[in-house]
Amino acid sequence: MTVQQISVFLENKPGGLAEFTKVLSENNINMRAMCIAETPDFGILRIIVDDVYNTMCTMKEAGYICSATKVLAVEIPDKPGSLLNTLTVLGENEINLEYSYAFVTSKKDVAYMIFRVNDNEKAAEALTKNGIKLVGQDEISKL
Repeated sequence: MTVQQISVFLENKPGGLAEFTKVLSENNINMRAMCIAETPDFGILRIIVDDVYNTMCTMKEAGYICSATKVLAVEIPDKPGSLLNTLTVLGENEINLEYSYAFVTSKKDVAYMIFRVNDNEKAAEALTKNGIKLVGQDEISKL
């Protein structure tokens, strides 16, 4: 079970992120999660949204270069050690974590993590087998 992450290339300039989020706002697109990796000249904005298809179409029409990537979304208890448990499962199953970021919702006592791993299928199987809940695109859209 995976979710679609949209990666957008943004010029690293004052107001660049504001311009991007204005396009989202004007098109009633709601971000669920966001992460930015930057260099002096450009940034890669990674987002999880409520409507992937609409977002991709909107971004391309607005002139943004973007792509979609399958990542894992995981719901973990919001308590000390939960992330450690999840990362231990990945490590013990020789699954390489390329990057990760977190997001919150109004759902109480849980945290959400996005994981980009080298093998989504193997990771999903290992996590599920160890009682760690994966979250699908439909559930992300409803958060």
